[in-house]
Amino acid sequence: MTTPSEATLIARLEAVPTSAWHIRARIVMGSATFFDAFNALSIAFVLPILVRAWHISPPQIGVMIGASYAGQFVGALVFSWAAERWGRVPCAATATAIFAAMSLACAAAWNFDSLLLARFIQGIGVGGEMPVAAVYISELSKARGRGRFFLLYEMIFPIGLMATGQVGAILVPLLGWKTMFLIGGLPGLAIALLLLRLPESPRWLIGKGRLADAETIIARMEASSRPAPSAAPEPPPPIPTAPARTGRWSELLSPAYRARTLIVWTLWASAFLIANSLNNWMPTLYTTVYHLALPQALRAASMTNVAQVALLLVAALTIDRTGRKYWTMGAFAAGAVLLGMLALGGTQTVSVVIVLSTLSYGLIGSIAAVVYLYTPEIYPTRMRAIGTGVATSWLRVASAIGPTLIGFMLAKGGVESVFLLFAAVAILGLIAATRMIETRNLALEHIAR
Repeated sequence: MTTPSEATLIARLEAVPTSAWHIRARIVMGSATFFDAFNALSIAFVLPILVRAWHISPPQIGVMIGASYAGQFVGALVFSWAAERWGRVPCAATATAIFAAMSLACAAAWNFDSLLLARFIQGIGVGGEMPVAAVYISELSKARGRGRFFLLYEMIFPIGLMATGQVGAILVPLLGWKTMFLIGGLPGLAIALLLLRLPESPRWLIGKGRLADAETIIARMEASSRPAPSAAPEPPPPIPTAPARTGRWSELLSPAYRARTLIVWTLWASAFLIANSLNNWMPTLYTTVYHLALPQALRAASMTNVAQVALLLVAALTIDRTGRKYWTMGAFAAGAVLLGMLALGGTQTVSVVIVLSTLSYGLIGSIAAVVYLYTPEIYPTRMRAIGTGVATSWLRVASAIGPTLIGFMLAKGGVESVFLLFAAVAILGLIAATRMIETRNLALEHIAR
């Protein structure tokens, strides 16, 4: 029995129409991503209560927020390395189980130190799930329409953030802070089991030389898309394949990929320093600086994620026409203007802060989703998880530094200086975005080999 060649399998994978098979995989992986988002943000809606109950200082708030991102840094590196060796599916399932179990441990925390430790370990799972899931969904996508397919999946993350905000605003005042961690933990354990039933990425199997396994999965994908259309589809262009090799960390900075890598690292760090600092600090800013009542502060903070979902929907519907580069440039530029307005006198009125910070977060948050689309595209299969994982580790670094730095900046006084910092970082991201390569409607194997 003859085994299909790598090129033939890739061509078949590119030719399969999006079907119920793809949707099921996107829903299951997306469910894990939803609770990844929920667990990442839940601390923001717990802290306003714990600040008073446990007498937590502003620098300690920053350390608590930063601890999760320190764990995410470790998780992104470990699980991306593991995903290249043992596959995308088992690594995503393991990461999900870790963050779900540690969410329950957070609910059992009794003081600042115990919660800090639980959040750090939970961060390892949170940081490991997202890059592996992004690579998996990207590898299931075909060239034409990949941006829309991927961003409709990626919308699940800000929807998770939005749900966290709404749940936190309603349930925390009613039922207490432990509710957030219980909701974040129990469903996640069930989802981890569902993840183990997903098929492995055919592109990863092909890269490992497991052509028979890949052919079995591609045949199921083809069967799911039947009955076939009456008119024969136009044959896809030849798909180049590369000799099977194992990806190495050092290859990220090799001459072939160095420019791509440095640009994408800057995009990740810039977008997430702003987005995650805003997301984690706004509820506390509204209660401590602007003295809003807790329910009002939580509702105001939750609107940032509503704005992100709305803008990301626009991005999903247009990204394959505008391209990754021009969307990123436009969002960074508009975000820099709005954040600059806050830095130059817009912080005097809380209503202005709510409107401008919400719009700024929506714009920068859309970039956070687009870089999850863009990064797996610019690396070959042998190093796609490593490249994406290391890139996301820069978001963890920026997300740990940003909230911690803001804690010390606020302790010295000066909300304006915080928004000035955000505006400067957005300008840095804009400069980096001008150097992006365009990847829309190109097969992954045509972009990088």
